Amino acid sequence: MVERKILLGNEAIAHGLLEAGCSMATSYPGTPASEIMATLIQLKKHHGVPCHLEWSVNEKVAVETALANSYAGRRSAAAMKQVGLNVAADPVMSAAYTGVKGGFLLIVADDPGPHSSQTEQDTRQFAMFAKLPVLDPALPSQAREWIASAYTLSEHYEIPVILRPTTRVCHARQDMAVRAFCTDVVQPVFEKDPGRWAATPKFRYRLHQQLNEKLEKISRDALWQPRLLNADALREATEPQAIKPFDKVLVTSGAVCAHAVEILRALNLWDRVPIYQVPMPYPLSEDFCSELLEAASEILVLEETQPVIEGQIRDRKKVRGRWSGHVPKEGELLPEIVENILRRFLNLSPAAPSPPPAPGRRPTLCAGCGHRAAFFAIRKVFPKGIYASDIGCYTLGLNLGAVDTVLCMGASISQAAGFYHAYRDAGQESRHVVATIGDSTFYHAGVPALINAVTQGCRFPVIILDNGTTAMTGHQPTPAAGVTADGTKVPAVSLEALAKACGVNHVSVGDPYDVTGFMELLQAAKAHCQDSENGGMAVVIARRPCLMEHSRHEGRKPRPQQPIVTEKCEGCGFCLKFFECPALIFHGENQAVTIDDNLCAGCGVCVEVCPHKAIVKPSADA
Repeated sequence: MVERKILLGNEAIAHGLLEAGCSMATSYPGTPASEIMATLIQLKKHHGVPCHLEWSVNEKVAVETALANSYAGRRSAAAMKQVGLNVAADPVMSAAYTGVKGGFLLIVADDPGPHSSQTEQDTRQFAMFAKLPVLDPALPSQAREWIASAYTLSEHYEIPVILRPTTRVCHARQDMAVRAFCTDVVQPVFEKDPGRWAATPKFRYRLHQQLNEKLEKISRDALWQPRLLNADALREATEPQAIKPFDKVLVTSGAVCAHAVEILRALNLWDRVPIYQVPMPYPLSEDFCSELLEAASEILVLEETQPVIEGQIRDRKKVRGRWSGHVPKEGELLPEIVENILRRFLNLSPAAPSPPPAPGRRPTLCAGCGHRAAFFAIRKVFPKGIYASDIGCYTLGLNLGAVDTVLCMGASISQAAGFYHAYRDAGQESRHVVATIGDSTFYHAGVPALINAVTQGCRFPVIILDNGTTAMTGHQPTPAAGVTADGTKVPAVSLEALAKACGVNHVSVGDPYDVTGFMELLQAAKAHCQDSENGGMAVVIARRPCLMEHSRHEGRKPRPQQPIVTEKCEGCGFCLKFFECPALIFHGENQAVTIDDNLCAGCGVCVEVCPHKAIVKPSADA
């Protein structure tokens, strides 16, 4: 009997890669793509598949490393989220010209919504920009099934291919058969060809011509043509219907295709309204566009996030979509939204209104998180400062009034430098600027920014919030961990040594749980920055392991005793407003706060936070 499993979309992608003979996969963690590499690591451990796996230091490095494996004739993959593609843009754009030998699959998970991203970036649009074919699966099973064919496409045309699952594909679950993994070891063979692999501008022009020729052929590749999903809808085209089939046609791609199929079935319109799935939105077949425009009087394009297909069907009089206003110009196309769009397009009565969504809870740092204590100390030492921050759990320092800007990975230090220059040039050097950045983000993109700040004569403190892991995306190891993705021991890269190597003379390390001691470190950093003769940049490392990661490795241990709220508490709310620990419960003004036993981690920081000393540590014999 064939073994079957219910696989998460990202798990299915990992299975597909190993089934297709991928010999190297690289990644930088980022939701919704993180589980791809995590699953590959587990599968390699259990099945001994000969595949090099790594959490790379950033997406650019991930692409460049995997690309070399493809240059040597072996199948490779690099996985990331959509904003990570911006970091990898340089090698991706160039790889379109050089092409590949072994199949190269760039897996970029998009986040329509966006649920956990800075932007609703559409990788299909990026694929057009880079001139690379992009595949848009609707279901986890499709994402998996298409991988082997995508490698064939990549190798046949010697071009990188992008697979673009969205959040709903990455995080949906589907039942599917378990297959054997490819264990063949393809020996690397790198054929020297400097005119291609190290081309100068003159050769690049020729490579661009070749790329355009490839795209023309790929757009006509029979395997990736748009597919009519309901042939019955066209067979009944000549019969009189309330909705004339050829009057209105649907063109879909990605997860929204799956929604549209279900809705057509629910409305009993499956055999009356033709619906096409476009597996490869770019390059889209010119023949398909021409035939569609000739056959249909109205074409509704349903796609996330940007009008990639809609833009390639050029007759604006017939096409309905985001540009025409028939589809919202932003946001995820959830099933209820798609149904209303379809009803309007097909002249049906509107659906019954949905009940209003339940009120959400504001996201906050975990109870006992060391970042909260660090932010509290920063605000005490640098009141009214400008707080430039970065991407990660610590973005939630927004709630504490300790984060003013968040742009993209590594930007906190660069932006702090910009603020520093602006105020210094205006003669306002006394205005304090503070940068906060996580340990993983510092390795990812903070190092060049710190070097730049040092060499441009900046004077502000950088607080590296070091919890020992890449927490927000699932606790992947950082370069400081001293282990690879599969746990193999390797040299660790010290944050302290790295900061000093960037040219920072004042580097200190402290535990933010020790609020008083940590504030002294911040004061020393502040004094160093202000020292007109010997001062400069300062780095303070706030080192406190992530509680979730710590408990995962150390197991559950008895929690420290929880603090006690005494009768001195008058319900001033200071601890809630400036510390916002979710374990503290506010009952109203002039009423004492209480502590949630289930949430409290026993860190005891609230004892130091309370200005009235109304929260105390339990006695040793309590």
